[in-house]
Amino acid sequence: MTLFPELFAPHLTQGITRRAYESGQVDVRLWPLRDFALDTYRRVDDRPFGGGPGMVMLAEPLERALAAVQAGRAEAQAPAAPVVHFTPTGAPITQALVRQMAEGPGAVLLCGRYEGIDQRVIDRHVTLELSLGDFVLSGGELPALALLDAIARLQPGVLTAQSHEQDSFSADGLLDCPHYSRPEVLATPEGALPVPPVLLSGHHAQIERWRRDQSLALTLRRRPE
Repeated sequence: MTLFPELFAPHLTQGITRRAYESGQVDVRLWPLRDFALDTYRRVDDRPFGGGPGMVMLAEPLERALAAVQAGRAEAQAPAAPVVHFTPTGAPITQALVRQMAEGPGAVLLCGRYEGIDQRVIDRHVTLELSLGDFVLSGGELPALALLDAIARLQPGVLTAQSHEQDSFSADGLLDCPHYSRPEVLATPEGALPVPPVLLSGHHAQIERWRRDQSLALTLRRRPE
């Protein structure tokens, strides 16, 4: 559910994750919120009660849109799905949450804009509030696209099993290790930068141990919690 459905099309037709969308493993349906405004100007926002800067997304178009989404899911005999609202005050999107959602019944992704949406809509309908991090974006479309991409790449056949095993966030919660490719020695103005010798050794057990050690060290340094 978005004011800007055109933002989604390029991301759903490009890259390796398009396989999940083309196969229907991830079925994305866009609901343009202006279609649910009743006035000539298709207005979906107004000034906040109590004053203050910016505009607030109106409750009534959102209520109509959510009713249409729920009716569409019921007609398709789809199971009830959580309504997700993207906001800086939400819980962080994690790989564990992505896996959980990838195995779930789907979700209704509500992309806010401006100063936010009328709180009454959140109180009535929203199941989960999510955030990309402690910073402010112009709207919920980018977090929604990030979540869709993360879910799509978990679908069978999109990536190889080995790619999943070496993801940036492994099943045990460790961050990914550094990766290197050709040339074996990179010439720079500051001097030669060689690839760690163990990666060229051909000893798979030693390579796996090195990667594990690197993941542990990186996780301890960047995610000590």
